[in-house]
Amino acid sequence: MKSMLRVTTALAGVAFAGSAFAADLPRRAAPPPVFTPVPVFTWTGAYFGINAGYAFDASDRNTGNTFAVPFPYAAPGTVASFRNRSQDGFSGGGQIGYNWQITPGSGLVIGVEADAQYLDFGRNRNNAFISGALAPGYYVTDPRGLSSLDFFGTVRGRLGYAFDRTLVYGTGGFAYGSGSADRSFGGYAGNDSFRTGWAAGGGIEYALPTDSFLNFFRSSAVTLKVEGLYVNLDRGTRNQGAFVINAANNFPVVYSGVGRRDDQFAVVRAGLNYKFGTF
Repeated sequence: MKSMLRVTTALAGVAFAGSAFAADLPRRAAPPPVFTPVPVFTWTGAYFGINAGYAFDASDRNTGNTFAVPFPYAAPGTVASFRNRSQDGFSGGGQIGYNWQITPGSGLVIGVEADAQYLDFGRNRNNAFISGALAPGYYVTDPRGLSSLDFFGTVRGRLGYAFDRTLVYGTGGFAYGSGSADRSFGGYAGNDSFRTGWAAGGGIEYALPTDSFLNFFRSSAVTLKVEGLYVNLDRGTRNQGAFVINAANNFPVVYSGVGRRDDQFAVVRAGLNYKFGTF
């Protein structure tokens, strides 16, 4: 019996010594945390979006016109005078483009953008002031001016510098416009319907995080921008002057050209873009 007790005591001592030795051993180090680098934002990629803003006349206000209405459409000496009225109104539309950033993060950004815009200049048409008497059944109108513009568009280059998610840029290129000056006198079509010119401006754009609540299309980024644009449309020498209109069929019977003239206006607008491509 005593022998069994001695064996049990010896085994217990060995077990205790083993546990104490194990406690002295160094513990195995935990694995290092996995480091996932945050992607560097780049403006490179295609995008599309919408915009809205306000357009206002930037033309030279010294371009009025006086038109001597000939007999038999008016009494001898009758003169129609036109004053240019400063015009302004809503502008809105959409854009599509592509940017290429030379160095991700902060760096030079080169791009191209095309847009198409609606214009609300038509509510302020140019008016004629008659000195004398028109023959019954005729009236005079001057379809010149921004009142004849209903929409315009541009195709522009963009050059800017990105400060990470903030892009400051300048822009310039081709511009075109068209409208329905025929509404000035009841339906005559064919006058000054299409014009071309140029546009220039600049703006600032900021990219929201990818998980923004505005990211309905799961794009790589949603960007917000504020932009100013100056547009100059050359009207050339075609159909630039006053018309005597036959009220019975709203067709012009007399036309007086006034030569070359430009239409100039400025647009201030805010826009939203969805960018696709790299992060």
